[in-house]
Amino acid sequence: MAKFAVILPAAGKSSRFRDQNYKKPFAPLANRAVWLHAAERFTNRDDVKQVIIVVSREDREEFDRKFGANVMIQGIDVVDGGAERADSIQNALARVKPECDFVAVHDAARPCIVDEWITRVFEAAERSGAAILAQPVAATLKRVTGDTIVETVSREQLWEAQTPQVFRRELLLDAYAKRAGFVATDDAQLVERLGHPVTVVTGSPMNLKITTRDDLRMAEQLLKALPKPKGFSAMNPFAD
Repeated sequence: MAKFAVILPAAGKSSRFRDQNYKKPFAPLANRAVWLHAAERFTNRDDVKQVIIVVSREDREEFDRKFGANVMIQGIDVVDGGAERADSIQNALARVKPECDFVAVHDAARPCIVDEWITRVFEAAERSGAAILAQPVAATLKRVTGDTIVETVSREQLWEAQTPQVFRRELLLDAYAKRAGFVATDDAQLVERLGHPVTVVTGSPMNLKITTRDDLRMAEQLLKALPKPKGFSAMNPFAD
């Protein structure tokens, strides 16, 4: 059985979330932090041997105080973030256990992931070396300058990338080693630059990424409809 490490980046500034009390990965959602919903989908899998969360240095003290018990009980490693997302991922890659064959990167602010989707993208990565969840674009797309439509963009062959994004460990290490300051919007883009094909696995619109407070309310409703992870714990870090 292939062995996976999972990196949960949570070191961003959450500027669009607009909450004075919480950054989006740490906001309460159904009585637990957003990031914990994501983490529990991986910590309870037999093929996942390591889960790493990346936290900014400015948040580390508060994170340890509020979530230290969760991290210890679930065996999660905590790594300091860098100046940019890519720096944070690179910091985490340096901590991946050498016995892990693959590395999955999953947004800590995507709490509505379910086991079935994880299994499908893991299996695709085992076959091809690189795979991501994505969703075909369904909306009509407009290119806009100022507040005026310039053109309608064809959505044919357009997909919206999601996470997890899963890669053979050596491939992702190589992609990051050769990024040379290139600013990628996701990990797959760095692998694409190497010329390695990336398999697309159809995800779900329910695999929502929290960006605004409205997304948080939507995610709460989605969680009620989705199956709970194996070994679900009722520990509530917001109870104090």
